Amino acid sequence: MDIHITTPEGTRDRLFAECLERRQVQEALVALFRRRGYSQVITPEVEFYDLFVQSGNPMPQEAMLKIIDRSGKIMVMRPDSTAPIARVAATKLKGLALPQRLYYDQTVFRSGSAHNGGSSEIAQCGVELMGASGRKADVEMVALAVDALRACGVSGFHIEVGHVDFFRTLAGRLDLPAEEIERMRTLIEGKNYAALNDMLAPHRSDPACAALARLPYLFGGAQVLEEARALAGDCDSLDYLAQLWTELEQAGYGGFVRFDLGLVHQIDYYTGVVFRGYIQGAGRPVLSGGRYDKLVEKFGRRAEATGFAVDVDAVGSCLQVECPRLELVIHYGQGMLARALEVLDAQAPGTCELSPCRTLNSTMNLAREKGAPRVLVLEKSGERWLEV
Repeated sequence: MDIHITTPEGTRDRLFAECLERRQVQEALVALFRRRGYSQVITPEVEFYDLFVQSGNPMPQEAMLKIIDRSGKIMVMRPDSTAPIARVAATKLKGLALPQRLYYDQTVFRSGSAHNGGSSEIAQCGVELMGASGRKADVEMVALAVDALRACGVSGFHIEVGHVDFFRTLAGRLDLPAEEIERMRTLIEGKNYAALNDMLAPHRSDPACAALARLPYLFGGAQVLEEARALAGDCDSLDYLAQLWTELEQAGYGGFVRFDLGLVHQIDYYTGVVFRGYIQGAGRPVLSGGRYDKLVEKFGRRAEATGFAVDVDAVGSCLQVECPRLELVIHYGQGMLARALEVLDAQAPGTCELSPCRTLNSTMNLAREKGAPRVLVLEKSGERWLEV
């Protein structure tokens, strides 16, 4: 009987080079975050569904993987790290002075059909800066996002920055119900130009319509801010982004930063600057974050905050990581285990292994099958090298 067992939908096994890619990205990010003064926190993989209801539903409930505990309460596999860390900052860390710099290295779980790329398991490394408001904190976070991708060793990347208040200001000039504004935001986020134009057609007489219709096209360099100002007039969010750009450019980050004024996150807790990171060749954003000043307060502590998460596997897939080639197999005799381990530990990882075979002939065959060019024989009478 042929039994074929697969992994659940939205999951898959990762082997060899993919594991090295993930580990390389994680180690680079964790080292950077620790150098910048961030401390690690780990939240449970399972949270109560009510946590995310209280946080303002950071994503549609159909995107969450739900389970029922013994008492009948609805629980979810952690779909997002920011809301649980906001809970921690407001409770377990309430006695610590602000600001608090926290980082995480953990997996989030989302329904594959609702997540771009179809994966239900997303390995993330990210940071949260709790209790820091204003431009200096936003500049620090965007600069850290640039440095995070740079630390991973990728090239051809950039960060796109927007501001949620720009859309809210324009939408507020129209006499539309909340559900229509939400639908408009969805169309802009998805850059669905045709549907957006159809929706705005009845309001063409309103001056805000021209800016809203143009919003999905407002992405690029700093000149985009001037184009937006010409369409929308005076706007505090545009002034803020211009000041942000000036400081980033002076600090040497200008070449990595672009603007996307159509970047309107569906995650409701974002309140100001939002940004995403892209790498040439990646099919989706590899980094996402922004400011969320009201979230921590929902758990009982007022603390303005900002942060971002890196999709570890998406970044890793852009690296050229190869598994090391097996160069040496060690055949050792009775009483030579200590010497064999000494030699093994002195080699580069993955280039050497011990033979479990009893006879030298079997070890030679094993090395031949695995493509190792040499065998080291360790015996009490001496050591010798053999070519395979």
